[in-house]
Amino acid sequence: MTSSSVTARRLAAAALAAGALVGAAALPATAADRSHREHVEISRVQYDSPGWDNGSNRSLNNEWVEVTNNSRHRVNLDGWRLTEDRRGASYTFRHFTLGGHQTVRVHTGVGRDTARDLFQDRRDYVWDNRRDTATLRNDTRRVVDSVSWGQRGQRWDDNRGHDGRGHGNRH
Repeated sequence: MTSSSVTARRLAAAALAAGALVGAAALPATAADRSHREHVEISRVQYDSPGWDNGSNRSLNNEWVEVTNNSRHRVNLDGWRLTEDRRGASYTFRHFTLGGHQTVRVHTGVGRDTARDLFQDRRDYVWDNRRDTATLRNDTRRVVDSVSWGQRGQRWDDNRGHDGRGHGNRH
């Protein structure tokens, strides 16, 4: 064997080994990020604002969806979307990170965003009181969680009190 072919083999082996090391180092971070994202869910929905639906900002803000991070790690929700499936209304999370074991309530009406409360700044109700679906998608548009209520065959009080709290069927 010539010296140049031995050198070429050694260089090829070194390049393969370096590539394997880089790939192995990158894999746990990617897998870890994905596993934390999978722990985010729609935990509660108040789709029927208590009292009369009079369209006031107070009534609108009593209609909300809670999103919970069940992992111990923070999850960046920037670009995630919460959508109402019947009419297509959508709320996009902007510059928001949900801490580990934290919940944020996304209100329909107008208000000042905090770490625990976000506002869609809408002047009309989003969620149908009788039947609807709330869907949470990540920044790559993959469905993270989906909750429905009032579907055919479902009793009115399944999985929630008569005030509309809680969820209906998970998808």
